[in-house]
Amino acid sequence: MIDVLIIGGGNAALCAALMAREAGASVMLLEASPKVWRGGNSQHTRNLRCMHDAPQDVLIDAYPEEEYWQDLLKVTGGITDEKLARIAIRASSTCRDWMRSHGVHFQPPLSGALHVARTNAFFMGGGKALVNAYFRSAERLGVEIRYNTQVTDIELKDGKFIAAHIGAHEVDGQAVAAQRIEARACVLAAGGFESNREWLREAWGQNERGEWPSDNFLIRGTRFNTGILLRRMLDHGADGIGDPTQAHMVAIDARAPLYDGGICTRIDCVSLGVVVNRDGERFYDEGEDFWPKRYAIWGRLVAGQPGQQAYSIIDQQAIGRFMPPVFPGTRANTLEDLARQLQLPQAAFVKTVEDYNQACHVGTFDHTALDDCHTRGLTPAKTHWARPLVQPPFYAYPLKPGVTFTYLGLATDETAAVHFNGKPSPNLFVAGEMMAGNVLGKGYTAGIGMAIGTAFGRIAGVQAAASVGYGPSSTISESRHATV
Repeated sequence: MIDVLIIGGGNAALCAALMAREAGASVMLLEASPKVWRGGNSQHTRNLRCMHDAPQDVLIDAYPEEEYWQDLLKVTGGITDEKLARIAIRASSTCRDWMRSHGVHFQPPLSGALHVARTNAFFMGGGKALVNAYFRSAERLGVEIRYNTQVTDIELKDGKFIAAHIGAHEVDGQAVAAQRIEARACVLAAGGFESNREWLREAWGQNERGEWPSDNFLIRGTRFNTGILLRRMLDHGADGIGDPTQAHMVAIDARAPLYDGGICTRIDCVSLGVVVNRDGERFYDEGEDFWPKRYAIWGRLVAGQPGQQAYSIIDQQAIGRFMPPVFPGTRANTLEDLARQLQLPQAAFVKTVEDYNQACHVGTFDHTALDDCHTRGLTPAKTHWARPLVQPPFYAYPLKPGVTFTYLGLATDETAAVHFNGKPSPNLFVAGEMMAGNVLGKGYTAGIGMAIGTAFGRIAGVQAAASVGYGPSSTISESRHATV
């Protein structure tokens, strides 16, 4: 019988598999996707938010624990478990040597991301290179990996894992029979439900305009995260956590593909201009904070607008100060022509931009700092980087909400155990997106998802191995210093 079964194929699952195998346990990993799409949402990532008290390899200056915690506290609005959050934060300062031992390489940030050089360590080759390195290492260590293997149910007895069930399915036109896989312990790391359109519709419902907002969402993350396992665990009585409407939701290019658009679909010029809805009106402070801290709130903001549609508007002054989008923007030499091309109400749009221009109090513009360029007497205000849009050509990028991953998940503690009625399972653990809601009640800050997945993936792997007699069963290094 297998010692430890890992369900999932992203960063958290791979960290769990590697740690369990290093502890001496036999390990099998089940990935729902075909090999070419392996890696879950981790294939779309590019960095890890890291605590450090002094310069470290690719990281400059210092990013101490308390500042990291305050950044997380701000974006979550306090909806976070401080004990678990601090475990992830502290683990982020010590995990990179272990990551390197499994083939992950880091690089200094590129010029367009210098403002995060203090807080975020970038993966050489991005998330795809990271998951490929982990898969290679897992294969080398003897982890058995199965692709195209969607777990449809979990067999439990009194909160103890017994077996995973795989339904009958087809792979490349070949029928594959249903299967029951027993294991002595199990780690659940199969992601959220962002690609389950029916569940999104159920969660978001119908708004006051009669719209079903989620029908207009794009899925920025993997198409294979349908939440089947999460739903079954909740049906089995596992303790849940989080709001099903909360998610890592980004305002992405409305022309992006329905699934797996990833990071390249992001529009990074929001803070350098204004954003209007289809009525030609602004609806939020575009200059609230640095983009890596605030980019993941804009998906929900756009979701609240008519038709779940918005437009990011800039002028020539912004060009060269942000990562260029994949798709070219709509270009015009006048605001009137831009409105015409976008099919926005011309008078309302032009008035919005002119009101903004008149309200701008231009100080010393600096897109790498929280500068003193702001608006006066304008609602909503723009608190930084407010410069009049007066230098043609003007550009517009269409925005829609892009869901990367959902925050509804399973409640856990410092051991990463799944809980049933407040009692931890002796041999069933959870990591990654399936438990990220313990730390991320809402909001996001760049690189925190990989920090959570790495910390709790490693914890889950060690604890799963320990539950069947491999290695110490005491609380491990990632969590031993955790305090509330």
